Amino acid sequence: MADIKDPENTIIMDTTKGQVVIKLRPDLAPKHVERIKQLAREGFYDGIVFHRVIDGFMAQVGCPHGTGTGGSKHPNLKAEFNAEPHVRGICSMARAQNPDSANSQFFIVFDDASFLDRQYTVWGQVIEGMDNVDKIKRGEPVQNPDKITSMKVAADVG
Repeated sequence: MADIKDPENTIIMDTTKGQVVIKLRPDLAPKHVERIKQLAREGFYDGIVFHRVIDGFMAQVGCPHGTGTGGSKHPNLKAEFNAEPHVRGICSMARAQNPDSANSQFFIVFDDASFLDRQYTVWGQVIEGMDNVDKIKRGEPVQNPDKITSMKVAADVG
């Protein structure tokens, strides 16, 4: 198990490929971290599929329809772009054309994607289980996609 130093700012995400532990970065994107924790606590992500997974790029999840077209019942977030580079294991918010359209969808970067830097909000980093992220089924859209079976804030896991 990962060495969790700050349970309130750590996500434990169980997927059909195994567990992934994400360190949240409220120092970079406080409102986005707050939203991820809120949605995790509401059970929003439980059962949601990785609908867009591109080899060598990223795995995207968080659309309640499984198509990349939807978000949560909460309002969209204002961008919190930061200087954190999009490298392997980074968790960042997906959005539409409008920079202030992030809501519930996010992606985990497989490899260096520096072309995304300062254009998408980085809010976390995988600290354990990146090998499980690597196993997520690829596709755009994905046929019989992998999914998040449970996503919780570590502080809430007894």
